[in-house]
Amino acid sequence: MNKPILDIKDVPKPAHWLTLSLQHLFAMFGATILVPYLVGLNPAIALISSGLATIAFLIITKWQVPAYLGSSFAFIAPILAAKAAGGPGAAMIGSFMAGLVYGAVALIIKKAGYRWIMNLLPPIVVGPVIIVIGLALAGTAVGMAMNNPETGEYSMLHFSAALITLGATIIFSIYAKGMLSMVPILAGIIIGYVYSLAVGLIDFSLVQQAAWFEMPEFLFPFADYEVRITLDLALLMIPVAVVTISEHIGHQLVLGKVVGKDYIKEPGLHRSILADGTGTMISALIGGPPKTTYGENIGVLAITKIYSVYVLAGAAVIAIIFGFIGKVTALISSIPTPVMGGVSILLFGIIASSGLRMLVDSKVDFGNNRNLVISSVILVLGIGGAHIEIWAFKLEGMALAAISGVLLNLILPGREETKEDIFETENEKKNNVA
Repeated sequence: MNKPILDIKDVPKPAHWLTLSLQHLFAMFGATILVPYLVGLNPAIALISSGLATIAFLIITKWQVPAYLGSSFAFIAPILAAKAAGGPGAAMIGSFMAGLVYGAVALIIKKAGYRWIMNLLPPIVVGPVIIVIGLALAGTAVGMAMNNPETGEYSMLHFSAALITLGATIIFSIYAKGMLSMVPILAGIIIGYVYSLAVGLIDFSLVQQAAWFEMPEFLFPFADYEVRITLDLALLMIPVAVVTISEHIGHQLVLGKVVGKDYIKEPGLHRSILADGTGTMISALIGGPPKTTYGENIGVLAITKIYSVYVLAGAAVIAIIFGFIGKVTALISSIPTPVMGGVSILLFGIIASSGLRMLVDSKVDFGNNRNLVISSVILVLGIGGAHIEIWAFKLEGMALAAISGVLLNLILPGREETKEDIFETENEKKNNVA
């Protein structure tokens, strides 16, 4: 690890602070506003909740972990399903329940250690579930890209905007250097937006009418919706939380390597998971999407070697301020659907590919029929939209796939106990060798 320019607790000079924080804001911006755009939530609240969640994360982790919390893609399908069944309020209740799962897991880890998670969720289960998360949304992305959102019919003009956006995002992802390489989503959206403006797909009337300061339409429990907790809702959201907890642990390990700290031990995996879950619960209480630590911002840390938690806190404060600027929110809302569809084609594919990469990196042997059976069942149940209905009880899609994978892994013979896995830190490995 190279010597940091700013270490964890270093305070940046006032002249640099704003610029450094804006870098992190841009890194998370495109993905964070894309999730509420796709599920029909308010982008302004997504920004505000991401800022509040990040500040809560920094406090709970004792200002030791420089991470930013943005909108989670894993919850897109469950939120859409929850909204279809019970409206936005149901989606918020489900998100809050997912945050509670984080808290329960954090408590267990504090008491029993963290290795049990890998035995419960090995790569052969988590990898295919992540693939399902991406591919189950493929139809949504293609529909947004190809169709006129007003008529729902195919439109080459709209599809061209999606293709331009997709092409630009790919180019920035592959060829961009430095900080620009960290914001290919935002850069692609900007290029697609300019093209859409040139071909007449953008209406600026809402931007012109919007006030500079504008109070977002928050969704508060009891005041704006009735709080009803159902088994169906729990089964829809909780399995996804289990997968995103695995994602969180992976991020903590990568982040620890970047900054040269062992975050599994200090401040402890239980603290970071609790902080992540708290961020999701805060977001749910005001009408925002579930949260997760962002790999994009970890990438910014790696490139800049500026690890200061105060820079991350600055980005969080700016995000909160942006959420109250009406013209910013209106400008986000003016982004054409096909532009977001073009970005989504790549993003959802990357999610699926990351699941495949997990299987490859973990050297999962598909010559072993046990692994072949588990992955096959998860993929078909999840992507095929299978569901189980017994009276008022319903288990479907990704939730059914994830639970089936966990059960098959526990039941089928030949399961190997994890001895040295991705959760083992470098220090532990050295001690084992000694």
